[in-house]
Amino acid sequence: MTMDRIEQGLACFRDDLRATHAYAVQPSAGLVKLDVMENPFRLPADLQRRLGERLGAVAINRYPAERTADLAAALAAHAGMPAGCAITLGNGSDELITMLSMACGRPGATVLSPMPSFVMYEISARYQGLKFVGVPLREDFELDGPAMLAAIAEHRPALIYLSYPNNPTGNLWDAALIEQIVEAAPGLVVMDEAYQPFAAAHSMPLLERHPHVLVMRTMSKFGLAGVRIGYLIGREALIAEVDKVRPPFNIGVLNAEAGLFALEHAEVYAAQAAELRAQREAVFAALQAMPGVKPYPSQGNMILLRVADAARTFAGMKARGVLIKNSSAAHPSLANCLRITIGTAEENAAMLAALKESLS
Repeated sequence: MTMDRIEQGLACFRDDLRATHAYAVQPSAGLVKLDVMENPFRLPADLQRRLGERLGAVAINRYPAERTADLAAALAAHAGMPAGCAITLGNGSDELITMLSMACGRPGATVLSPMPSFVMYEISARYQGLKFVGVPLREDFELDGPAMLAAIAEHRPALIYLSYPNNPTGNLWDAALIEQIVEAAPGLVVMDEAYQPFAAAHSMPLLERHPHVLVMRTMSKFGLAGVRIGYLIGREALIAEVDKVRPPFNIGVLNAEAGLFALEHAEVYAAQAAELRAQREAVFAALQAMPGVKPYPSQGNMILLRVADAARTFAGMKARGVLIKNSSAAHPSLANCLRITIGTAEENAAMLAALKESLS
């Protein structure tokens, strides 16, 4: 009887949902964790103490209210939000992507993105019943301009996502081609700048020139992955519509206070980002000198590389105490590719040693 009831319950779920898998998070206890593009640095002890005292004084018996608005205003100022624009917050970029899918989920609507890119664009679109079109990148992981423009003309997407820098490839795409894509777009173009703290360019000027462009960022790569704060900036009228599907009180009071505290000490996080950029260049040079490894240039806090046998190398590194990401199954063009997060100097040294030993 119990199994019959379970089957009865399972029958209530969508067939396409039951055929998929949940987003997997790898266990990392006891490992050098270089798999999900986290900032490896914690706050100095004095700031940890001050943050703890501040969080201890927050009224957690109340729903979030003005403090969330204060955080939104502080993020808008930090990002240099242009005049005539507004901002909305999400529980990380993931929730913002879901909100966009919901807000643009008209019958027959299409979401388009280059591929490979951030997996949540497709997952969110399909879960909201939207059609998803992935346009393969070139062999060098640059945008295929003619293919992108042809797909836009054919599918007339309501949403185009451009990850800038791209995840997992780490590159900044050609600005002139992005301009062409934006001009050809019949709907919204979302510039996903999750890795902006590590990049040499950003999309705020693009947003100023084009009213249908939105810029999405997160505090996760800033150094607050555990706090889960994403934000979306665009013209006031557009953000007002997206904001209608935002769950009430989606940013907790502790999260908001932690975000405000971080912005008040932005120079600490800027120094951390500078150190990670320097470490990225050092790791890239070491990878270039390593036989059997092809690293791809990156403007994020990760490096994609190709090896002869990704599964064997991944397992060898994990056995040696280093956890990275095996990206091989994410897209055909990523065959035998691994993605490595940039960590501290000590973590990077351990990673390079484990990689070298796993390749031999």
